[in-house]
Amino acid sequence: MLDASFYEKTDEIIEQHTREECSLIPIIQDIQAEYRYLPPELLNYVAREIGITEAKAYSVASFYENFSFEPKGKYVIKVCDGTACHVRKSIPILDRLYNDLKLSKEKATTDDMLFTLETVSCLGACGLAPVLTVNDKVYPGMTPEAATELIKKLRGEADAEN
Repeated sequence: MLDASFYEKTDEIIEQHTREECSLIPIIQDIQAEYRYLPPELLNYVAREIGITEAKAYSVASFYENFSFEPKGKYVIKVCDGTACHVRKSIPILDRLYNDLKLSKEKATTDDMLFTLETVSCLGACGLAPVLTVNDKVYPGMTPEAATELIKKLRGEADAEN
């Protein structure tokens, strides 16, 4: 159950748009930007507020791959496994990150909500392969060792913020 602040923030987001079906995607994009995922309770709330069925809202949100109903970490790491990256050994990088972060294909987010690890088909940076991104910042020419160092650096930044 979400606390009242989630609904208050969602009301603010809805007010920035029209209360029509055509505003569903921009509204849920803004919600996901705020919380790094789309809480299902808020999707239901938005559907009621803009006058569409929950089923319609879910069909739209689940159609687009970039909407996530699961909470994501502060740092979302996407490892490219497209052809160029795969040939240039992206899998050992992914394996190292799984090991360093104690994650798996079944468990994508660390318990401390600091990291989420995803594999993507292409990041559109084939000439820089192998590539990964952290919150959409591109890290080219990665190696397993460089990935480990990146995790240490990000952990240090997170500790410095706290």
